[in-house]
Formats: sequence, structure tokens, C-alpha cells
Amino acid sequence: MVQAPKSEKYIPVFLSVDEMVCLLDAKGTPNAVGLRDKAIVELFYSSGIRLSELVGLNMEDIDFHQGLMKVRGKGKKERIVPVGDQAITAMTAYLEKRHGILKRNVENGIEGPIFISSRGSRLSTRSVARILDKLVILSGLGRKVSPHMLRHTFATHMMESGADLRAIQEFLGHESLSTTQKYTSVSVGRLLEIYDKAHPKARDGHYGKNEVHTTKKNLSGRE
Repeated sequence: MVQAPKSEKYIPVFLSVDEMVCLLDAKGTPNAVGLRDKAIVELFYSSGIRLSELVGLNMEDIDFHQGLMKVRGKGKKERIVPVGDQAITAMTAYLEKRHGILKRNVENGIEGPIFISSRGSRLSTRSVARILDKLVILSGLGRKVSPHMLRHTFATHMMESGADLRAIQEFLGHESLSTTQKYTSVSVGRLLEIYDKAHPKARDGHYGKNEVHTTKKNLSGRE
């Protein structure tokens, strides 16, 4: 009969649009490894897939002409998600160099994985996390960014741009809509922006003469 305490609501941490652009523009090396790293970040932001889903991608999972990708999520459930043009372009540039890595590692017989190491083997989740750490340093963001934060960033930016909640649920592969609804809480940031611009005491802590005059008129309907 004892009621368990309610768990604290978790508010996702995400990057702003400017921060995300800064990360995407991080200057890596123009070789196969550098192009691979850029393609990874572009794909994370373009699709919102999980880290485990990204490393599990195979060559046959992406339709480059239609911009669609088959993702194997939790419980081996498959879903189809769209991939943006920027991510397709970045992946195409990487795949042109990927063949060179495979030729140097013919003995491994690895043809399936999209994202491979310099030895031709499938990238691990830890390797992708290290790649992201490197790009964050190159971008100069000055904050810790995890692959899951990029997933939050995708969902948040979609939500703030007016995307339907159920569509975002499908993109992310959530079984329950309540899981996706946590992203509605981050729109509080937009409310704070409006508050800071509109409230006379939000910016400098005191009323200016014009602000007092306007506020009194708005509240009482007369001066």
C-alpha cells in the first residue's frame, strides 16, 4: 500500500542550432578517416539514430537514391527513416574512399559494415564516441558532446521546427509516445527567450521609465 516516490523528470541536453553547425563544420582531414568521421556526425544529426544503430549499419541498409535508411533498433525491430541530402553527400564522399581501406584489408573479407576502421573492421561504439570527442575539440565547442546528445538535438530541433510528435516517435523508434514527449519540455527554452525579450525586468533587473509607463498602461488599461 506504500506509494513509491515519483521519479524526477529528465530533461534532454542538446546542442543549439549554431553549436550543431559549428560541429558539422569542424575541419578534419580530407582522407578516408576524416570523411568517415564527418559522415558519422552528419548521419547522427540527419536521422537521430542511436549509437548502436549507427555502428550496425550495413551497405545494403541505405537507399542513396531515395534517401532512406533501414535501421535495426532495440529488440531487433526494424524501421525506415529518411536521410537528409547533406548526410547523403557526406556519406557518398566517404564511401568513395572506403574502397581503398577494403583493398588494403582484403584478408578481412569485410564488405558489410558502412563505417569501418582503418584496418577494415566494423567500428565499435567506443570508437565512434572517441571520433565525436575529436571533432568536438576541432570545432572548439568547449563542452562534452555524446552521441546520445546528437539524438536529443535531432529530436529537439525537429520539435521546435513544428514536426509532429508522432512522426518524431517513428523517427526515433520509441515504442511509447510518452518517451517522445520529454522533448516537449525543452521548448521551455523558447518561452524563456520570449520572456527575456518581453518582460521589463528580465534583462537588466530594473524598470526603465518607458517600460514603467508601458507596463502600467497595459496592466490598468489607463495611464
